[in-house]
Amino acid sequence: MKARSSAFQALLLSLVLLLITPASIARDAAFPTLNRSIVNGTDIAWTQMGEPEGTPMLMIMGLGASHKVWGEEFCTGLVDKGFRLILLDNRDVGGSQKYDDWGEPVLWWNMLKAKLGLEVSHAYTLSDMGDDAVALLDLLQIKRAHVLGASMGGMIAQTIAIEHPERVISLISIMSSTGATHLPQASKESVAAIRNVAETSKEDLAEIHAKGFYPAAIPRQLMAIMYSGDRTAALKTLQVPTLVIHGEDDPLLPLAHGQHTAEVIPAAQFVSFPGMAHNIPDDVRPGMLDAIEAYVRPLAAD
Repeated sequence: MKARSSAFQALLLSLVLLLITPASIARDAAFPTLNRSIVNGTDIAWTQMGEPEGTPMLMIMGLGASHKVWGEEFCTGLVDKGFRLILLDNRDVGGSQKYDDWGEPVLWWNMLKAKLGLEVSHAYTLSDMGDDAVALLDLLQIKRAHVLGASMGGMIAQTIAIEHPERVISLISIMSSTGATHLPQASKESVAAIRNVAETSKEDLAEIHAKGFYPAAIPRQLMAIMYSGDRTAALKTLQVPTLVIHGEDDPLLPLAHGQHTAEVIPAAQFVSFPGMAHNIPDDVRPGMLDAIEAYVRPLAAD
């Protein structure tokens, strides 16, 4: 069983490595100092960028990733367009409360339970993480915000829009998914790359932490995703203005995931970018920032 666990750890760590773009490896992002507050009963690390009078935009990152993974250029690009960014570390990553005491779920067993329609083990849920973010808005006395999430962060953002629509000016779902089971799996190339990455040393793990990734959280966050299941039915009833952005070359959540998200959400706008995988490349970033601004600018903030 220990060998099986080590294999899963290597696979999950490899997944994280696939999400690190060359740009993020080459330079460290400079973000404001983190604050820490107890919200929704959880110790959450957060910071802000932009002017206080800017239009609020809540930024939610993905699997095992802290706010750093957005990258300084992406965030300053939004600030330059007049947005006030609220950046948080999801529970279990970055400066936020860790759930190591809960332990590591047995992934193969929980994946089997999910396939059989049984409830998976979970330390927390996507709804819990969404409630953390909404409680942070309460703390900051922000009634409504644009909610932007990438990958798992997009799933959390969708959950906020479903469960707290009155707090959402618009939903911006980037390289994410509805969770529908008929959607395509990761490419063979991605799976092969994951399997071929060697086990990581403590030195490499420290470097990954410095870049904003926390592999220890990934099994627990995967359980949160599995527990959430398929959001299609709920998304079909959504009345929140929605922009869906996806990479045409995404090997982890192929393009169909983004297309399906836009198809099921009423009146959602869909934008895809060639050359974009499961990341935000330097040459795609300006177009993505312009697409976000063009979509959300006409929407009232209050």
